Amino acid sequence: MTDTVTDRFLRYVVIDTQSDPKSSTQPSTEKQKVLGQILVKELLEIGLADAHIDEHGYVYATIPSNVDKPVPVICFCSHMDTAPDFTGTNVKPQMVLNYGGGDIELSPQQIIRVSDNPVLRDQIGNDIITTDGTTLLGADDKAGIAEIMTAAQLLIDNPDIRHGTIRLLFTTDEEIGRGVDKVDLTKLAAQFAYTVDGETAGHIEDETFSADAVEITITGVAIHPGFAKGKMENAIKIAGAVINRLPKDAAPETTAGREGFIHPTGMAGSMEKAVLSFIVRDFSEDGLNAKEAMLEMLVKDVMEHYPNSSYTFEIKEQYRNMKAILDRHPEIVDNAVEAVRRAGMAAVRGSIRGGTDGSRLSFMGLPCANIFAGGHAFHSPLEWISRQDMEKSVNTLIELARVWEERA
Repeated sequence: MTDTVTDRFLRYVVIDTQSDPKSSTQPSTEKQKVLGQILVKELLEIGLADAHIDEHGYVYATIPSNVDKPVPVICFCSHMDTAPDFTGTNVKPQMVLNYGGGDIELSPQQIIRVSDNPVLRDQIGNDIITTDGTTLLGADDKAGIAEIMTAAQLLIDNPDIRHGTIRLLFTTDEEIGRGVDKVDLTKLAAQFAYTVDGETAGHIEDETFSADAVEITITGVAIHPGFAKGKMENAIKIAGAVINRLPKDAAPETTAGREGFIHPTGMAGSMEKAVLSFIVRDFSEDGLNAKEAMLEMLVKDVMEHYPNSSYTFEIKEQYRNMKAILDRHPEIVDNAVEAVRRAGMAAVRGSIRGGTDGSRLSFMGLPCANIFAGGHAFHSPLEWISRQDMEKSVNTLIELARVWEERA
């Protein structure tokens, strides 16, 4: 076993850990446990005696404090699964040594273009890791895992680096929204946490979308088409009318920055019954409520043209903006900003147009910010990361441990 963050990363990405949204088990795929068991073995070899994997596939471990004074217990967290959006089977990582600029051609059909990845301009001279263009890479979030594992070994091997107790948590099924469903926070026993699951080096996120799912079930009037005049109300056509009325300026493809959206994610049905699935996103609770009210009003307007049909409108909470919790604990982000600075970068605070395990953890009672792991173009065959950015992440985690101890 070799110990550099790059060696670890290359070991982990070839293990297929895709999660499955259609599965009702936790983890949703048993293959996630394969990586979990490897991580436990490596953690035990590092010297973390309590490292173990539980029945849900979660990996827990502790880096013991090496100081006498009380220091808040912090947790470093990353997820083992990769997204079901694109295949993660038979990953073949490749490395572009001493990147000289320009587009990176993986195949004639798959090209990592600078125009789509302007941050490549900051990578001149670095070593870029990609796939062969037939799979995703898995930097989301095996980069975070490799970085946490490498930081853990460095802390154990260098007792002169003063730090408090640090918990490690590697989760399953984050990509399908179940990442912390079964986490045992009592066993974890941390006061604050960081997910290592962000993108560009130096970036820290303390804000996410607030998110809901909406399911609309439309019951139409089914009748033999030969006798349908003036009677049939086709649920499929009603659903189509709802989709057609969606505001064009409130879609994922037309919004950016702090703008939220309404996004249809599924449509199924028959003449008698149709089901529409949506996700609704906004950075504020008021904005989220307003979008859901607008969507239901739109449905009501459509239904007026189908007097014998009916609908149900069900909202399911998914996660909430973690900033509401993190603002009560400013030291979490302040310490991360200082750690990034000490690691030689300018810290950039931002918002995530999405969610992380940290969103849920924060509202479960473990305030959690997100820090960079260095990957780019997640969930696609064009995913890439640089060796140097992974090393910067490791250095940031080491400095973060130092800062919490110094400021305790």
